[in-house]
Formats: sequence, C-alpha cells, structure tokens
Amino acid sequence: MPADESSAARAAGRSRATAAIRRALTPPLPAGPLPAGHGPLAGPALRSRPATGPRRAPAPRGRGPSGAAGGVPPGPRRGAGVRRSYERVRRAWDRPLTAYYLILGSSLLITVLGLVMVYSASMIKALELARPGTYFFRKQFIAAVIGAALMLLASRMPVKLHRALAYPLLMGTVFLMILVQVPGIGMSVNGNQNWIYLGGPFQLQPSEFGKLALILWGADLLARKQDKRLLAQWKHMLVPLVPVAFMLLGLIMLGGDMGTAIILTAILFGLLWLAGAPTRLFAGVLAFAGLIGFLLIKTSPNRMSRLGCIGASEPGPGDSCWQAVHGIYALASGGWFGSGLGASVEKWGQLPEPHTDFIFAITGEELGLAGTLSVLALFAALGYAGIRVAGRTEDPFVRYAAGGVTTWITAQAVINIGAVLGLLPIAGVPLPLFSYGGSALLPTMFAVGLLIAFAREDPAARAALAMRTPGVRWKTMRRRVMKRPSGER
Repeated sequence: MPADESSAARAAGRSRATAAIRRALTPPLPAGPLPAGHGPLAGPALRSRPATGPRRAPAPRGRGPSGAAGGVPPGPRRGAGVRRSYERVRRAWDRPLTAYYLILGSSLLITVLGLVMVYSASMIKALELARPGTYFFRKQFIAAVIGAALMLLASRMPVKLHRALAYPLLMGTVFLMILVQVPGIGMSVNGNQNWIYLGGPFQLQPSEFGKLALILWGADLLARKQDKRLLAQWKHMLVPLVPVAFMLLGLIMLGGDMGTAIILTAILFGLLWLAGAPTRLFAGVLAFAGLIGFLLIKTSPNRMSRLGCIGASEPGPGDSCWQAVHGIYALASGGWFGSGLGASVEKWGQLPEPHTDFIFAITGEELGLAGTLSVLALFAALGYAGIRVAGRTEDPFVRYAAGGVTTWITAQAVINIGAVLGLLPIAGVPLPLFSYGGSALLPTMFAVGLLIAFAREDPAARAALAMRTPGVRWKTMRRRVMKRPSGER
C-alpha cells in the first residue's frame, strides 16, 4: 500500500475514535429548551457555566468520612482524642513485658520508699533506746540488700528448681517454728513467742518464712494432683493441704501471733479458690476457720480490746485504743501533701511502733494524702501484675504459686492499712516491703522474685526479652545499616 493511503487511513481511524469518545462523554440532551452555552456541539471541555446564579466555590480535595478521595474532610469528632489515648494505653498495657516491668518497678519503689520512711519514723525511737539515729535504718538496709540478692536469685531460677525447694523449705520452717518454743532458744517480743535470737542485734521470725513455704509446697502439691486429675475429689483437694496448713497455724498460735495466722489462713483460702474448690467445701473450711478464730478472740482480753477499737475516736478507758486513735491523728494532720519528710509529731513518743505496724500513719503525716495514695497505687499495680501472671499461664504450678504470692502480699497490705485507718482490728502485721523488719522483708522479696521469674517464663515475654539482648540488637542494627542506600551517611 502506498504511504499516502496508509497515513490517510490512520488519520481517519483517529477521527472515528475521537468522535466515539466524545459521544460517550456527552450526556443525552434533556427535553425542552437548552440553556445558553449548551448547544449540541458543546463537549465536556467546551461547556460554560450559566450566566445567572452565584458561583459556588470548588469543593476541597481530600478524603471524606468514608475515606473516598474528593470528599469533604470531617470535622473534629468529640472524644476522638480520648479514644486514641485509650487505645494507645490499652496496647501498651497488653504488651508481653507489662507484668514484668510492673512487678519489678513497683516492688523496688515500695522498698526504696520504705527505707526512707523507716529512717524517718525510727530515728526518735532509736534515740529513746540510747542508739544512734540510723540504728534501725542500717539493719533494714542490710536486710534490703540481702533481699535484693534473694530476689535476683529467685528471678533467675527455673520453675523446676522452685518446685524442688518446696519440701526442704517446708521441713526447715517447721523445724525452726518448733525451736521457737524451746526455752533458751526462742524469745518473746511484745508478748509473742515467735522469735529466735541469732546473736548481736539480729533476730529471726520463722513464721514469716512459713508463708513462703506453704505457697511453694501447696502449689507443687496441687499441680501434681491436677496433672493426675485428682482435684475433682474433695478428699484429694483437702488432704494433705489443709492438715499441714493447720499444723503451721497451730505452731504460730502457740506463740500468740494471730496476725500471721490470719495471713496464713488467707493464703490457704487463696490456694483452694485457685484449685477450683466447690462453694460448699470452701464455705465449710471458712466456717471452721472462723469458728476457731472467734474462740481465740473471745478467750483473749487483749484481742477483744483490739476488736473494740475499730472506728474509735478517743483513747478509751485505760488508753486501750491509744495506738489506733493516734494513728488516725497522724493521718488527719498530714493534709494533702503532709508536714514534710522528718517533720512528724506523732513519732515523738505519741504513736507506738511508728516504724513497724503503723509506718503507714507516719507516711500520711509526713507525705500527706499524695504519699499514701502513691503507696496504695504501687500495691495495686503489684497485685494486678500478680493476677495477670497467674491468669495468663498454662502451668498449674505457676498459677497456684503466683496466685498464692499475690494473695499473701495483697491480704497483708489490706489488713495493715485497714488497721491504721481504723477499719480493721490491729493485727500486728507489717506492711509488706515497707515496714521495718528483716524477717518479713527477706521472704517477701524472694516471693517477688518468684513473680518476676514467672513473668519471664511467658513465651511472648521471653521472646521480647531475647530481642533486647546486646547480640540481637547489634545484628538488628547491622541489618538496618546494610539496607541504607549508597551515599547516605
């Protein structure tokens, strides 16, 4: 074909294609007269706007509410910022290492703040005893250093080793609690025969280690029975857990320490509840323990007087409620932010035991409501983290042990703070990790190390911790550097 004919054919084809596209883009003409500027030959690009009527501003480009391009952007929605903040906090709260950091951070903060308050609250008491002002603080600081080593050791121990320690710890604790009742070995403090003299200024209270022994041994016992599917029978759930627990309670009550016995009873109930004890069985054990407790309180004038000091606002006849009332006075005089660290008035001989059972009252007087609420928030964070560890694991031993430790620390904190607030009778139990007392601090810090170890055993937490090791971090940074484009520094 000649070149002229081929070029003419191509031009004709382009003309036909252009006409077809124009027909497709031109809408059908409406019936009636056409407005000005809309003739039959006006295409989409040649149309003009009507001569009359106001000109409308072009719609802004962007994405509409449905996300389509070209729509009108939505205005600010109410609560959108709050929802975003809530989602951000929820995602951070659900991270694998949240429980790990909560347990570690809250326990260390409680211990450090407790050291500060022990020094402030015990200074006048030490001077009354003709001791240096730092006497009680130095003893507590030594116990805190040893407890930190025990916490680190417990956090690095595998679960199998914790289970292996259950029986030796229980037998050693029972042996020491028997030695307490031997004349010449055991000693009495504030009317309670629950101490062993170690020489010098150091003493040991074996009943504090009985809490940890019951938790480890009971968790191992219940875990083995669950593996054999024996917990569905009530006799396997109760025996030998309840008899051993009552043996420990009997040894404690021989020395007259009912406060520690109450904590041990709470641990027992916590283990039974975690094991899935039926309501009838749980209620039966609770009724039996309540009956024994009622008899022990009814037969002791000292315990009856403590029960009568609940909600007292006056010292009463014979100053029987002196300690409870002055604890309220200390809290009331603190105000919002307290009188200042070291500026307490009640610790100058007015409030008995200001550095042990009633250290929370001195905290309220010197640090105010802000300080007491901070302590409560730290204990709440520790309790929540323990519940989270117990609820997310599939290992029955970890679940029972973590639940038992959480029950121990939470119940003891509630009983101590409730007594200071005048809502519960004075039980003579220290505030965990906070009050003065090395015998109470050492097993508690070891128990916190247990929670840290259990939080590390979670598969997601273990993977997250592995990504933070120096070797993995160096390899990750090396890959990022290698992916940079050439010429970038």
